[in-house]
Amino acid sequence: MRDVAESMELAGTLPDVNVLPEEYVRLLGYPRGWVLAGRARELADWARDWYARNGRPWFYARQAENFEIKGDSIHMDGFAFTSKRLQGTLQQAEAHSVIMIAVGAGPEAEEESRRRWQDEKPDEYFFLEIFGSAVVEHLAAATGARLCDWAEQHDMAVLPHYSPGYPEWDVAEQPRLLELMKRTRREPFPSCVEVFDTGMLRPKKTLLAVFGLTRHIERLRRLTDLVPCENCSFGPCQYRRAAYRRAPQSWGEQVPARVAVLDQDAEYSVNRKALKRWAEERLSVHINQDDSLDIVFRYDGTTCTNMGRPLTFDYSVKLGPRAEGYPIREQRCVPVAGDTGHTAMCQYLENPVRLMTAIDSEKPLGGERLNAVLTWRRKPSAAGCYCESSSRDHKWGLVLETIHYALVQKELA
Repeated sequence: MRDVAESMELAGTLPDVNVLPEEYVRLLGYPRGWVLAGRARELADWARDWYARNGRPWFYARQAENFEIKGDSIHMDGFAFTSKRLQGTLQQAEAHSVIMIAVGAGPEAEEESRRRWQDEKPDEYFFLEIFGSAVVEHLAAATGARLCDWAEQHDMAVLPHYSPGYPEWDVAEQPRLLELMKRTRREPFPSCVEVFDTGMLRPKKTLLAVFGLTRHIERLRRLTDLVPCENCSFGPCQYRRAAYRRAPQSWGEQVPARVAVLDQDAEYSVNRKALKRWAEERLSVHINQDDSLDIVFRYDGTTCTNMGRPLTFDYSVKLGPRAEGYPIREQRCVPVAGDTGHTAMCQYLENPVRLMTAIDSEKPLGGERLNAVLTWRRKPSAAGCYCESSSRDHKWGLVLETIHYALVQKELA
């Protein structure tokens, strides 16, 4: 391991990756406090042992030489990024700098998972695939702890990390962030990492992130949502200022007997009878070779003016695989080919470019797991048109709830 803390550039490998059992259990989809037993315990132990023998985890961190916020953009070493959420955090904490990190579980576990799947061993595939994800989370937490160590010595504090693909940071900016991070100073990038135009990284068990850095430590204590410790699972950290929000409850606590990636007892905003009908009549689902899903929902509505002209839109959603909790990777809403009803909407008549740009750019819950739709609070809107943002959010909520319902029914079948 190499450490150039004086100029805040760290790089190296972490041969001993101690993934917390409760974090692995959570990623596997079990309820909090669940104790693995039987076949599940056997598979979990096998995945952990296999990775300990074959995995090559790595990390890299570098402080930006230049950082400033201009208008709606975050500028780091000459590269501009747009993330309303990250920018708000940095401004609230009066951050004076940022630290970019990259961590990876290495390609070994992914390659072995693929072999297990090809050998028709889905259980081994699933447990090793999820352990790779747990390693990435652990690496991010462990790297954050190292940054906290360095910051503490310089009377500073590190903010919670944020990544492209998280809410309000377009994953399409990931290629630019990787290009910036590979412009290392003293330390070579520890691993080969590629990025597709879509923002997906290869190896996929890789994470790029940005930590804010502030000298206003007292300010963080007043702004509890900015305390990084509450989002950090690194147990042995000596700089912890607050409890981890996901800390396990008592092992004796009663938990549901079922195990699921999606909440099977979900409370939807509409009745299940409607969701069932929409899932059967409006939804098409295609499962890809990598277990991701391409889903299309067809929406039929009417304008609120011009005597209620009919309109039809297609909602396209790409979800990551079940093993990752069905993350929402891509979203798009467009009129179907040949539809003319949308041109009669009042906001379209007033400014067609502004309305269609808003419809195309809105991607609510992008980067989050599908289960997040159950806690998304939206303003009710019965309008069939797309003129107001509340109406567009309402429709996206119905689409995502229908997808959630359909996948739950598939798991229950």
